[in-house]
Amino acid sequence: MTKVTHEFDLYGKHYTLEAGELAKQATGACIVKCGDSTVLLTAVVSKERKDYDFFPLTVDFIEKMYAVGRVPGGYLKREARPSEKATLTARMIDRPLRPSFPDGFRNEVQIVATSLVADQVNAVDTISVMGASAALAVGGVPFEGPLACVRIGRNADTGEFLVNPTYEERDHSDLDLELGGSSTFISMLEAGADEISEEDMLSAMAFGQEAIAAFCEEQKKFIAKWEEVNGPIVKREYILDEPIAEVHDRIFAYYDQMSAALKDADKQSRMQKVADLMDEIKAQFTEEEQELWSRAIAVELKGLEKHAMRVMVVETGERVDGRVADEIRPIMVKPDYLPLVHGSGLFQRGQTQVLSICTLGMLNEWQRLDTIEPMDGKRYIHHYNFPPFCTGETGRMGSPKRREIGHGALAERALLPVIPSEEEFPYTIRVVSEVMESNGSSSMASTCGSTLSLMDAGVPLKRPVSGVAMGLIQENGKTVVLTDIQGLEDFLGDMDFKVCGTTKGITAMQMDNKATGLTPEILRSALLQAQEGRMFILNKMLEQIPAPRTETKETAPQIISLSIPTDKIRDVIGSGGKVIRGIQEDTGATVDIQEDGTVFIAGTNGAAEAAAERIKAIVKVPEVGEEYTGRVVGLQPFGAFVELLPGKDGLLHISRVAQGRVEKIEDVLAVGDEVKVQVLEVDEKGKISLDRLDKPEAPQGAPKKDREERRPRRQNDNGNAERRQPRRHHDA
Repeated sequence: MTKVTHEFDLYGKHYTLEAGELAKQATGACIVKCGDSTVLLTAVVSKERKDYDFFPLTVDFIEKMYAVGRVPGGYLKREARPSEKATLTARMIDRPLRPSFPDGFRNEVQIVATSLVADQVNAVDTISVMGASAALAVGGVPFEGPLACVRIGRNADTGEFLVNPTYEERDHSDLDLELGGSSTFISMLEAGADEISEEDMLSAMAFGQEAIAAFCEEQKKFIAKWEEVNGPIVKREYILDEPIAEVHDRIFAYYDQMSAALKDADKQSRMQKVADLMDEIKAQFTEEEQELWSRAIAVELKGLEKHAMRVMVVETGERVDGRVADEIRPIMVKPDYLPLVHGSGLFQRGQTQVLSICTLGMLNEWQRLDTIEPMDGKRYIHHYNFPPFCTGETGRMGSPKRREIGHGALAERALLPVIPSEEEFPYTIRVVSEVMESNGSSSMASTCGSTLSLMDAGVPLKRPVSGVAMGLIQENGKTVVLTDIQGLEDFLGDMDFKVCGTTKGITAMQMDNKATGLTPEILRSALLQAQEGRMFILNKMLEQIPAPRTETKETAPQIISLSIPTDKIRDVIGSGGKVIRGIQEDTGATVDIQEDGTVFIAGTNGAAEAAAERIKAIVKVPEVGEEYTGRVVGLQPFGAFVELLPGKDGLLHISRVAQGRVEKIEDVLAVGDEVKVQVLEVDEKGKISLDRLDKPEAPQGAPKKDREERRPRRQNDNGNAERRQPRRHHDA
């Protein structure tokens, strides 16, 4: 096996495909590069066929921190659990690959993507699909390739589309669209957008399809080079699960019964009817037949349910729950659902129910990210939980699965464009969507529920967001686009197309497509139908909460933002943090000081205001003419030191403490006295001179005799005291 390299330029970026040097014991392996960012893709296909009734494909994306020259965080100092970004990248690779394998493929396939270099300029995610496709092709694995994935951005100023934009280019883009598929059709889509129109999104998708075709063409050139050097690629032989005519005919004889069982709007009731019918169908096979044809029976039973559902939709126009194609299930909206929490909202559509809860925190509670991307963290966080009870099942509870991470990321992406900036709303914002009941479109319900909880929390969203899931049925030469699909229509349909947005435009999309005949006209129809659905749902939400609340709730922290001179930061912190700790302990507020002098103070029940006043007093510089009621903190023969503000003392000279001559400062003032003073002068060193307001009369002086007797005397040589004579000055 000889190393083969293919380099090419597309859309202003330089790419490399390389194979034949690393991981040669894998079924297929390929290195893919964009700029200096480098990923190794390996594909391994098991030699034996698995006894499954599904295609066993697993995809792992491994973020290696050495790729960016960093030591992993945490105690172990090694890569362990994948980050959310790594999980989402693995899903990105999986989704265009999975439908490209032939029906009946039961050998286990594992794709591993290992990041070797991340140059912090070019992303490593989208190019990994092209690398996986090339690895499968080099390994002679049967699939409908080549495949590729591209990211489409759009310059917000010029409107120019960009292919695989750099991180810097993405900062100036109002679109982040990821498309995966072949040269002729799109099978996967993810998008985040700054409220762009349906027409602009369709244009971006058409442009992305052209870009995918260009990358697929370069893969063909790479494979041609490989075969020139290493000889023709031998397609490996894998035994496919073929339909058994007898099993098919005996099971599909129950078509009418299956159609009747499916016509039930209640999910659990329908599932029970279908399960009972399947048990009845299985029973007509002998034990020997069931053992011999176990996989074929399971596959055909699924096929019967799928066929009956699809024919019902395209032939009668009626769905299993009795709705027509563009009808949305009944909606229930309840903002302010929970007491005490900062914000909450319950959203239910049909038998899908999601409770979203919003929590507001200090900006220093933002999520720090330890990934190979040049993104430190985020202040808006969305988490999505899908416990087994929401589908009436038992199961493992624990860390989120890939599906939960993907759905949470979609809802987060949908709301991010309308989240106010730090300057407008200086909070970290976390929303958790708890799926209470699920029958499809729970990610879109979580988007709607999250909008409710944010508005209930008083977060000033630019515009509220709603979302809807669209489906597609292509059967018997007919095509029907479905609005608000339920679980069965997602599982047995040809497309799951989720669209989120505001009245202004689209903020997020996600699509998984199994149909190769997805034309631009079908996509346009789906997007326009989705827009109608989104607006219908949004109006239902706004009937219950027409706008974000004007204030945060009493239970939420009040956050006050101050700006102090940077040279005063040390005064607020104090030696060893003594001052700032004291402020927090005394007031109960939380204080966060930034390097630029910005101070964020959070607290409830007036704690933030109290802490803010303390900090203002510390950094305050008294000005000439200002009046204070201060406390005497020290006495000296020449005057009194008066505390004007915490840590700010001024000198009240003895000549200004009273009307008339004062012999001793102690005759007029004592430590702890409060006096009203005015600032007379602040010198260059910051020393403050004060004058007393409302001066009292000076104490009457002592009689002359008494004063003379108080004069110090000295002893003469005889030991008798003698009066000290006045000192005389000699003439110069």
